[in-house]
Amino acid sequence: MTADTESSGLFARLKKTRASLAGGLSGLFGGGRVHFDDDVYDDLEDQLLMADLGVEASTAVVSALRERVRTTRIDSSESLNEALIDELSSILITGERPLAAQSGANGPLVILMVGVNGVGKTTTTAKLAAYFQKSGHSVLLGACDTFRAAAIEQLQSWGERLGIGVIAQSHGSDAAAVAHDALSAARSRGTDVLIIDSAGRQHVNADLMAQLGKIRRVLSKADAAAPHETLLVVDGGTGQNALSQAAAFEKEVGLTGICVTKLDGTARGGVVVALAKQFPVAIPFVGVGEGIADLRPFKARDFARALVGAPSTE
Repeated sequence: MTADTESSGLFARLKKTRASLAGGLSGLFGGGRVHFDDDVYDDLEDQLLMADLGVEASTAVVSALRERVRTTRIDSSESLNEALIDELSSILITGERPLAAQSGANGPLVILMVGVNGVGKTTTTAKLAAYFQKSGHSVLLGACDTFRAAAIEQLQSWGERLGIGVIAQSHGSDAAAVAHDALSAARSRGTDVLIIDSAGRQHVNADLMAQLGKIRRVLSKADAAAPHETLLVVDGGTGQNALSQAAAFEKEVGLTGICVTKLDGTARGGVVVALAKQFPVAIPFVGVGEGIADLRPFKARDFARALVGAPSTE
């Protein structure tokens, strides 16, 4: 898939958020000349809040636009859109960091997937495995969601479909022991990437959150740098609740990245901006559909353009 195809695909998949945000903006200015006053700025901030950018990001964007209007000619809805894309991109760029695999001879890249129930974590794990596989890397999966037998079976099914090995034990096994076995197997096989699917857990459940700490400790004893990546999967449709989830998982296990899923089915895609504003971690991928290739590497400016309503020009 070319970069242009990916950009146009992202534009199409974010149509619900774009319809909400762009529709609100066109309602402010009617597609004609822009006359800025306090009411316009207040209405603009309201539109950003309704797209779930959150108070902090919305306030920052409107403040930056006020300064732009003071120093730069912005007199049409088109020029306002471009200015808005610039400001959103400046926030989103902090999350633009690709995940880099390494040769299995140097030990695998170990990725721990975490998140609450129902966000699509196991499916995202499989899609991430397919991404690395397509990039030419060998991949192994660790089925550490031992609380649900169905989760183990789901990951094994994905492994068979993709031709990727899955290290698993029986339902109810010690998840940390499975993680240890998976890392040992990845090392012995010279695997490039090990992706560990942990149990979905509510961020307010202290006991289950503590188990993630045990998984991390077991991995770090085998490899001081592991897990190299701890990725939180959040459902874009949860809106601002994604922020509280991120805060809880960051406190408990430390995050290196956040993957936002199901963005094609929500008008709350602006939450990606809120996450980038509040958390200094990567947003390596966004999920924009159910297909195996619908986990897309995150590109800040393309995402900003898709939100506002301007297809990528790159």
